[in-house]
Amino acid sequence: MSIRIPFRKTTITVIIAAALGVGALAYHEYGTHAFGWREPAFLAVHAAPVPGVASRSGLPDFAALVARNGAAVVNITVESPTREVALPQDENPFAGTPFGEFFRFLPQPDAAPRRGLGSGFLVSEDGYLLTNAHVVGDAATVTVKLTDKREFEGKVIGRDRATDVALVKIPATGLPHVKLGNANDLRVGDWVVAIGSPYGFDNSVTAGIVSAKGRTLPDDTYVPFIQTDVAVNPGNSGGPLFNLEGEVVGINSQIYSRSGGYQGLSFAIPIDVAQKVAGQLKVSGKVTRGWIGVAIQEVNQDLARSFHLDKPRGALVASVADNGPAHAAGLKAGDVIVAFDGQAIGTSGDLPPLVGAATPDAGVKLDIVRDGAPMSLTVKVARLPDEPGGAAAATAEATGARLGVVVADLSPGERKELGVDHGVLVRQVAPGVAARAGIQAGDVILQMNGKPVGNAASLKAETARLPDGKPAALLVKRGGNTLFLAITPGHKAAG
Repeated sequence: MSIRIPFRKTTITVIIAAALGVGALAYHEYGTHAFGWREPAFLAVHAAPVPGVASRSGLPDFAALVARNGAAVVNITVESPTREVALPQDENPFAGTPFGEFFRFLPQPDAAPRRGLGSGFLVSEDGYLLTNAHVVGDAATVTVKLTDKREFEGKVIGRDRATDVALVKIPATGLPHVKLGNANDLRVGDWVVAIGSPYGFDNSVTAGIVSAKGRTLPDDTYVPFIQTDVAVNPGNSGGPLFNLEGEVVGINSQIYSRSGGYQGLSFAIPIDVAQKVAGQLKVSGKVTRGWIGVAIQEVNQDLARSFHLDKPRGALVASVADNGPAHAAGLKAGDVIVAFDGQAIGTSGDLPPLVGAATPDAGVKLDIVRDGAPMSLTVKVARLPDEPGGAAAATAEATGARLGVVVADLSPGERKELGVDHGVLVRQVAPGVAARAGIQAGDVILQMNGKPVGNAASLKAETARLPDGKPAALLVKRGGNTLFLAITPGHKAAG
């Protein structure tokens, strides 16, 4: 029986696959600054690297790399919980009997378990493996198949949706495993190799080069992605990205595609980020992140001039959360953060990974430019709130991904200042649907198709329900005026 595997499609922005959606590719992560994290023993792999060998044509020979590492790459299949559908009383054959209520919620034929497919790779001989959080999702069962045809039920030790990293354990020992490298050592133009299970074809190998580093994607806050032109397709999600030394430097996570298939733009989570996440997941099953309570936006040429900067750089503070660490430190809207704990902020996307990786309760120096004058502040990093919606509101990094905008929930103080009782602040606009419609950073989205937009989560939910190709009306507040803008979502992709 043929199983259709959903894949990430996108018109203009890359969208993270749904919880059980399936193998697309790897994604995410921040830099080495941070948790005071040390590589745990289960990730400390000491297998000898296998250097690439130049062929007579002058191109690399990947055969030795694949022979050394192919057996450590696994195929992952997942099955979601069966949904229980309540039958109307007139369709319940046991209505009116003592069994009526029990059978009313039995799984129905139209609610068959959903299945998904992805890849992963073993990082220790005792069965720990890394994959994408979106591959395992909320699966009821996770089946891991090795290249020797053995299959094991995997236990999800933990998953972190913010970075799309998951740690899984299978009950086996003496397993082949990879050596982990350092993504920071990658250079744009370096050769890289992906191994995975696109469309279920186990241990498929593709190669390409690093196209860019430190990519910030609209729906992802904490990962400076590695962009490559390695061919990755549905089923590659969670698989490894190797350098020519045979070391894993990334986890394939996402692609940019209008068709749902490979179009030359693939994104991988730097392994340094994944290691830090995996270390925390192994210890506590969750990830703790730093938070300072600011909404930021990119600094373009015009903004650089207006804020008296020598060139576009840094992260412009759009708003400061009431009673947050940044507020206590004296940070103000209009400040431009140019360095965090000594690390330069070239673009706004550089800041969230550094803040997220910072140790809660630590005092961190912020270098800022205020009214054209450089100055420094010390902010005490807090722990990112856990409550639903708290992270989006606190970091102001929630995203209306289908629109191609990064939005932030409004604090009570901001609502009062703007004279609104609902809405979300547009922090950043990517090329695409929103940009074509005329949406700008600093706009406040008040309504979509006549429905009030209460927060970032509600905007994301409403945009997800919009049919492709059908215009929707947004009511936007810009300065002291309100105006309607028409947006037309394109073809959505999942991975």
